[in-house]
Amino acid sequence: MEERVQKILSQWGIASRRQAEKMIEAGQVRLNGTVVHLGQKANPETDVLEVNGKLVQPNNRPQSIYLLLNKPAGVVSTCRDAHNRPTILDLLPKALSQEQGIHPVGRLDAQSTGALLLTNDGTLTFLLTHPRHHVPKTYYVWVQGHPPESVLQVWRQGVDLLGKKTLPAQVRVLQRGVEDTLLEIVLTEGRNRQIRRVAELLSYPVIHLHRTAIGPIQLEPQGGPVLPSGHYRYLNDFEIRFLNSRVHLTSVKVPADMKEYRI
Repeated sequence: MEERVQKILSQWGIASRRQAEKMIEAGQVRLNGTVVHLGQKANPETDVLEVNGKLVQPNNRPQSIYLLLNKPAGVVSTCRDAHNRPTILDLLPKALSQEQGIHPVGRLDAQSTGALLLTNDGTLTFLLTHPRHHVPKTYYVWVQGHPPESVLQVWRQGVDLLGKKTLPAQVRVLQRGVEDTLLEIVLTEGRNRQIRRVAELLSYPVIHLHRTAIGPIQLEPQGGPVLPSGHYRYLNDFEIRFLNSRVHLTSVKVPADMKEYRI
């Protein structure tokens, strides 16, 4: 059966759907010897696909990998950077960073820290980042000043950003300092720099933003040690089942010896 080439590449673990589209636009993908154009379809059973001159086939697909990374500040949530800034792949050992298709699921801006999912499962990435999948994400956010309850209630109900209101959010005060406040914020959407933009509009700018959890996938799981900054670990069966349940995919078992690695 024919499928769009970018979908085939993501299903085979070559790249995320968006990365595959960029590869096609850059002329890196050939179908039966001819450069592919965006939107072109192929039959993986009968057609020959090449990426950068290398033949790709379904039986060559690498094992699906699912990681949680505690991203440090100053690292960009991309696989490569035109300004030569450190990327999330620089935090992985070569055996993983060179694995075909490892990429982030969503992003944190360069100065934000915390939980970031990485995978080579392009289909999972595409579905999880689709607007209809509202996976809750938990953040610790330090803001300037002391926002009163009235301002926090506005934040909870939704704030207009470029003509579109944000979805309702959970916002509560964890701690008040002399000149700042620590908030816990839970969002079910991920618009670009959403927390920073809303905080700026409400006149309580963000000092630091740290994501602690993606659904039940936590940097500090109950009964376990916190995942240190710059480290990663493989997701466990329960966490993979949670992601799969959000997008109706088949669960994948993680090898028992894949625990946590120090970077």
